[in-house]
Amino acid sequence: MSIDNIIAQAVSRAVKELYGIDAPAESIVPTATRKEFEGDLTVMVFPWVKTARKAPVMVGQEIGDWLVANEPAVKSTNAVNGFLNIVIEPTFWNGVLQHISSTEHYGTKPVTNDSPLYMVEYSSPNTNKPLHLGHVRNNLLGYSLACILEACGNKVIKTNIVNDRGIHICKSMLAWQKWGNGETPESSGKKGDHLIGDYYVLFSQKYKEQVNDLVKQGMTEDQAKEAAPLMQEAREMLRKWEAKDPEVRKLWETMNQWVYAGFDETYKRMGVSFDKIYYESETYLEGKEKVLEGLEKGIMYRKEDGSVWADLTADGLDHKLLLRSDGTSVYMTQDIGTAKLRYRDYPIDKMIYVVGNEQEYHFQVLSLLLDKLGFKWGKDLVHFSYGMVELPEGKMKSREGTVVDADDLMEEMVSTARQVSAELGKLDGLTPDEVADITEMVGLGALKYFLLKVDPRKNMTFNPKESIDFNGNTGPFIQYTYARIRSVLRRAKEAGLEIADYSHVEPNEKEVALVQKLADFPGVVADAGRTFSPAKIANYAYDLVKTYNQFYHDYTILGEEDPAVRSLRLTLSEVTAQVIATAMGLLGIRVPERM
Repeated sequence: MSIDNIIAQAVSRAVKELYGIDAPAESIVPTATRKEFEGDLTVMVFPWVKTARKAPVMVGQEIGDWLVANEPAVKSTNAVNGFLNIVIEPTFWNGVLQHISSTEHYGTKPVTNDSPLYMVEYSSPNTNKPLHLGHVRNNLLGYSLACILEACGNKVIKTNIVNDRGIHICKSMLAWQKWGNGETPESSGKKGDHLIGDYYVLFSQKYKEQVNDLVKQGMTEDQAKEAAPLMQEAREMLRKWEAKDPEVRKLWETMNQWVYAGFDETYKRMGVSFDKIYYESETYLEGKEKVLEGLEKGIMYRKEDGSVWADLTADGLDHKLLLRSDGTSVYMTQDIGTAKLRYRDYPIDKMIYVVGNEQEYHFQVLSLLLDKLGFKWGKDLVHFSYGMVELPEGKMKSREGTVVDADDLMEEMVSTARQVSAELGKLDGLTPDEVADITEMVGLGALKYFLLKVDPRKNMTFNPKESIDFNGNTGPFIQYTYARIRSVLRRAKEAGLEIADYSHVEPNEKEVALVQKLADFPGVVADAGRTFSPAKIANYAYDLVKTYNQFYHDYTILGEEDPAVRSLRLTLSEVTAQVIATAMGLLGIRVPERM
């Protein structure tokens, strides 16, 4: 039980005994005492003044005297106006530390048969281009959120929907068909997703040239975009694909396999995974079926050109296209079909979509449509909306080939980590394999931590140089502190130092602050799961490391001659390392044993 709960329950008993007041413990919320006053926790006594018929300071003093006499965790109290400041008995924190040290998987809850099932969708790539910086933030947020939800005691299914069909896919296919000369990942030496992405960019370049030529001939830009031969060919290819033309389907399957192999490499290095992958090519027909069913029931309507729409004006939205006039589907149709299959496959209690904030309207519409189509869970879906990520140089555009490629970014981060670590002497005495492993850990840890420490809802600028800094609120700073602690613990083991009884030791101010910070961890994990915010875990890890370093700077550990005091400090170090590793693991970040 946390110290907050212990004090709340004790105060609840005190006001019952002193004044006959029934004050539930959950209604009493101790807060950290302000620095200008003596105390660890403060309780406001104003709610009981009227019934007690005494001045606020007198009520505070009486409750304080009761706590000192009856609650072992309380050392002393002082009342200031209507506030009771409580000093916790220092040795109480030793018991808290012992509890944390002996608790397996501290900070997390076990998953049981009765745990609710959360499905988290993230990544959602298109098979016409490689993953980029925006996908990196999406994948890291989704994977971390899934880890946090599981740590909160929920069953979690990590899922991905691959957008493997549509006009954008046909653009890459058509460009390869026209200008590829049979090029393959093997013949070019390129990852498959990079190869296909190059043809997507090439299509856009050639298409732009055709549009410009038609504009020069007198067409408006909109007319030119519609009339450009390349776009007409791409649309014809899409129609053939939907008609299951054997030649088009064979090319599509071949090129998609190239892309999937490339994606798998990227996901593996990024450290993310999925329990179930859905493909738009398999779900869109389910969606079309539900839309046509909705049309029959009068939920949707058909326009003169044959397109199918939903009228959502009564819900404060507008009219939404669901099937084009040529019968082809749109993203919304696919999402309806995917949702149907997911709920058929799993007994989902909560569906969470990790998708950028530019899609907020899309998920408002999806929720309404699923509800109208009779899916009772439609209204309960969660759009985990996050802000865009940019580089200091500005925005990225995939059609122009100016995106920051995920593979290039990860490689650059690892290279920079190697350079910075070497300059600081942190790789001295390590084998080549250890150097490779540690620089991979540090480079990707820097990337992940920098992207995850920001409130997910905010737009952000990713600065690679800032992220790899062994000081400040960065992944490498936390990783280095972990490695430092592990070094201390190794030396203690080599010296044969054993843990003695430290229950009687009165911890100093820095040690108490560290135990308090460690005691906060389960609440931080629960809060991060409740609010869907990996940033809360990241910033807790940084605060914990800062608190440990303040203690480490001021007090010796291995050089302490008193075995009980040394044991307290070694236990503090051991538990801090465990909590750092757990917290960073929830962010998908590994920590090095030496550095």
